[in-house]
Amino acid sequence: MVEKQEPVESRRLRIRFLWRLKFWVWLRERAHPTDLQVTLFWAGVVGFCGAVCSIAFRYVTSAVHKSMTGSSAPGLSESFTHLPPLLRLVIPGIGGLIAGAILYFGMRWHGEVITTDYMEAVVLGDGKISARRSLVKCFSALFTIASGGSIGREGPLVQLSSLSASLAGRLQNWSAPRLRLLVGCGAAAGIASAYNAPIAGALFVAEIVLGSVAMEIFGPLIFSSVIATLTVRAFLSGSPLYEIPSFRLNGNWEIVPYLLLGLWVGLIAPWFIRFLRACENLAARITAPVYVKMAVGGLIVGALALVHPEVCGNGYSAVNAILRGQWLWQVLAVILIFKVIATGATFGSGAVGGVFTPTLFVGASLGFLFGDVAQFLPGHLAVNPSAFALVGMGAFLAATTHAPIMAIIMIFEVTLDYEIILPLMLACVVGYYTSVSIERRSIYAEPLKRKGAGDYRHQLAELHVRDLVKKDPLTVPGTARFAEIAQKFIASRVNHLYVTDAGRFVGAISLHDIKNYLNAPELAELVIADDIVHHGFPVVRPEATLAEAMESFVHHDGERLPVVSRSADHRLIGSISKTDVILALAGSSRSPATVQSSDAQ
Repeated sequence: MVEKQEPVESRRLRIRFLWRLKFWVWLRERAHPTDLQVTLFWAGVVGFCGAVCSIAFRYVTSAVHKSMTGSSAPGLSESFTHLPPLLRLVIPGIGGLIAGAILYFGMRWHGEVITTDYMEAVVLGDGKISARRSLVKCFSALFTIASGGSIGREGPLVQLSSLSASLAGRLQNWSAPRLRLLVGCGAAAGIASAYNAPIAGALFVAEIVLGSVAMEIFGPLIFSSVIATLTVRAFLSGSPLYEIPSFRLNGNWEIVPYLLLGLWVGLIAPWFIRFLRACENLAARITAPVYVKMAVGGLIVGALALVHPEVCGNGYSAVNAILRGQWLWQVLAVILIFKVIATGATFGSGAVGGVFTPTLFVGASLGFLFGDVAQFLPGHLAVNPSAFALVGMGAFLAATTHAPIMAIIMIFEVTLDYEIILPLMLACVVGYYTSVSIERRSIYAEPLKRKGAGDYRHQLAELHVRDLVKKDPLTVPGTARFAEIAQKFIASRVNHLYVTDAGRFVGAISLHDIKNYLNAPELAELVIADDIVHHGFPVVRPEATLAEAMESFVHHDGERLPVVSRSADHRLIGSISKTDVILALAGSSRSPATVQSSDAQ
């Protein structure tokens, strides 16, 4: 009885296996995901994770702020307005002390990876970010922001999102070019979730960090940003970040003051960059623990808040007030000076955070003040100071970041007012060209310059196939039977299996080649790898350049090519991915000016 049952059971298993294999071949032929499509999927996952991190950080920051001030006002400046003078002074100092202590003790706790800066991880090429140190920095930033430090929350939001991307890519054992791109997707998701601006988030990373808008790079960035924005809108608000009065350009001559505004902010932006750099250098020369420096920086902010509490926080509430025209120019001029000093004190002391939103405040203030003056220009132009404030935000952002396209899109997305586009575009371009003629380095340039980012473009240009090779590809011996070959195809996502003989590359078997044997099980049992191998399969050498490898891919429709030594034994070294080659070539096309202007915050 048992002897009769065994062949029947074996036959059932073989039939089931063949049906699985038939389905797998059918699926792969009709829905064959390329490496770039897989990257796109993970970009969406990273976008969702980045948005969740953004939402969680906002809620935790609000809770910590309420516990420190006892206020539940919608903005930091509103909270500090209702505090007694003593608390206005000491709360930023206490927050700086706690944040500095977290950095001082927490940064000693690290693992094998020590990089925490997402721009450093992307621009310098490895894409690996330290989870422990990143969490320490974000925890420190939480107390700086919650206590009223003059710095933006976009810094920790981008940090958390980039960290999730780096961890996801490392779990997938991705190559450095793909890991760099995924971390860039995390950064784009963090910016998009902070400002409700998906296009600007993608452009920020493409224009400033990666220095390329090649579709292989820009596509995943956009996908990640959109997913992050949709997730944030599902939990929070989908309305524009800033609400402004309606704007209308009544005549072509009205464009002239906006051109002058671009020139005005372009002249001031380099000095703002140099001021922040000088504050950082001054604090670096002081031999004191970081918690002492950050406490002093917090006390400086608190002292300024005694007079004008609007200096506290990232300036979001103050920008809204400027756009609504709620301040006299005399008051705004004083607040602007105080805010710049507060930002320099916070940033220079070593606080973790971003200067993106404080930069928007400075630009809005400069634009509003210029708009007040423009009312006295000849020609009886209908001048709206709020519109000048809005255009000033974009022009100053373009002048400090050296990314005018990103600045234009950012202002449009945070307002959703198309009428402002024409003066905004002109002012941003004029501001950018004026600024770079005075200061070649952007607000983000100095840190990466110290870490060697300027050399990375040359490193990429000199890459060879051996630098991107993936070891241990799937192989079968020439004597492998059909069942073993089919099982490896089912268990993996490859379209080709490499056939080797004692390490020597013989050829490759295509997934399509085994299709002819699926309807003839008896014949399949007689087939071995040597019977269906392609001996003339294209290969690349480890010493070949990436351009030469790309030329080989032009004549091959697969996603990977085997890397074979030039020696007589033609030993199989590994394989190389078309996606990795494309991403590395796109990164090496960064212009010298872009590399010089890139940085990390």
